[in-house]
Amino acid sequence: MQQRFAVCSYDHAWDAALEAVKDRAVTTNNKNTGLIETGWLEIPMPGRSFGILQRDLPDSKDRSRITLTVKRLDDVTKISFVEERHRWMFRGGSRLFGWVSTDPSEEVMHDIQRRLDSKLKERGCSLT
Repeated sequence: MQQRFAVCSYDHAWDAALEAVKDRAVTTNNKNTGLIETGWLEIPMPGRSFGILQRDLPDSKDRSRITLTVKRLDDVTKISFVEERHRWMFRGGSRLFGWVSTDPSEEVMHDIQRRLDSKLKERGCSLT
């Protein structure tokens, strides 16, 4: 999870957080609780293999969703965000393939942070 602290109004921070994930479908948008969640976004991941024989996995993919929380503090607004990421993998047993949790993508986290910082600055917020 990454956090940003901005000196600006809650409304400006909220709008910036929404803009930072505008490339994804937002499923939860609750300004009162400060929660923004995106839907799952499937990302093709060609070139993966599975099993001891390293067989090619033709429909390899990841799925990703972002959760942001915006909270009012004394004189700043805190924006936290995290990516939940799953990988489509060989599992064996009755369900040969399924979603398995994996680490967040550094690239996605940096991209969200860059967009969030940019949107906060556009609204006159200063980052601490």
